[in-house]
Amino acid sequence: MEYNPLTQAIRIQTERTSEMEHSTPMFLTSSFMFENAEDMRAAFADETDDNIYSRFSNPTVQEFTDKMCALEGAEAGHATASGMSAVFASFMALLKKGDHLLACNSIFGSTHTIITKYLPKYGIEYTYVAADKPEEWEAAIKPNTKMFYLETPTNPGLDIIDLEAAGKLTKKHNLILNVDNCFATPVNQRPIEYGADIVVHSATKWIDGQGRVLGGVVVGKKELVKEIFLFCRSSGPALSPFNAWVLSKSLETLDVRMERHAKNALGLATKLQDHAKLNWVKYPFLPTHPSVEIAKKQMKNGGGLFCFELKGGLESGRKFLDSLQLMSLTANLGDTRSIASHPASTTHAKLTEEERQAVGITPGLIRISVGLEYADDILNDILQALEKC
Repeated sequence: MEYNPLTQAIRIQTERTSEMEHSTPMFLTSSFMFENAEDMRAAFADETDDNIYSRFSNPTVQEFTDKMCALEGAEAGHATASGMSAVFASFMALLKKGDHLLACNSIFGSTHTIITKYLPKYGIEYTYVAADKPEEWEAAIKPNTKMFYLETPTNPGLDIIDLEAAGKLTKKHNLILNVDNCFATPVNQRPIEYGADIVVHSATKWIDGQGRVLGGVVVGKKELVKEIFLFCRSSGPALSPFNAWVLSKSLETLDVRMERHAKNALGLATKLQDHAKLNWVKYPFLPTHPSVEIAKKQMKNGGGLFCFELKGGLESGRKFLDSLQLMSLTANLGDTRSIASHPASTTHAKLTEEERQAVGITPGLIRISVGLEYADDILNDILQALEKC
């Protein structure tokens, strides 16, 4: 019987042991045994899928990976120690010296660092294109372009990239479409349906959902994931089985959590959009978002993040954060607890002022990761902090 991916995220489990447990156990082991020398030889020769060493594979990690593949509609996947190790592996396993990477210019700060500082050391070129100007993407493609990397919604400005347009473009030019789906999650958006070849996640965020563990995952076409697996097997960014167990359990509630996150976020963004202290409020499903129709086409809901710009700039941003009483100030998002951050001085501080302005990261930009608290309590905390700006 075929089951819905949401059901699979709950019901996929490692094979039950003789103890007949209902909840999957953790396989906290560094290595695995073999019945005889021939079985061991065959495993090391890649003639079987037997587990050898938890840097290579682990049953608990595989359960989490299988669930992510089901949710994303992917052929294969590989889990890693963090979201950034997943992003880095997706570059290093599939790009080589002389290749060119096309990337949207609005991306996470650490990803920007990898693209601009480290990829050139390996002879890999890059070009940034505006996330909201698909008419300019094709002109930036070179004969040596190998991959198009993008985030949607983007971090932190919540621009929406048309996945259908990106998919058509990459197929036309035989490029690998690499999509960071962290902000939307696979229950809200499935980039593979629009032509993505691989999808990366920081599972640390909404997938965990409670700010407990680090994790990352890459899913997509089998032949591409195999290359990423081989790179990770040798370079070592292995996901802890304990973290994988936590993340696998978290996927069982991802859909219901994201519904509440999105409901809270849309409600807050709607109530704040005319506030006198704000220049604007941005949320993918707000009618005022410039790409709201694209967002509604490719997303189930607008997700759990919104952002706004304070009229007072940097000083108002400092006062706002210092005045919050309920919300957390932390370098994370996707938690049950609401979080406020100031991207210009934190996650995107390593960008130049010109680079920040190019992607809309102004001195007064505040990003809100909306939690699962009672919505009016979140709103009242924001309102009282705004009054002190």
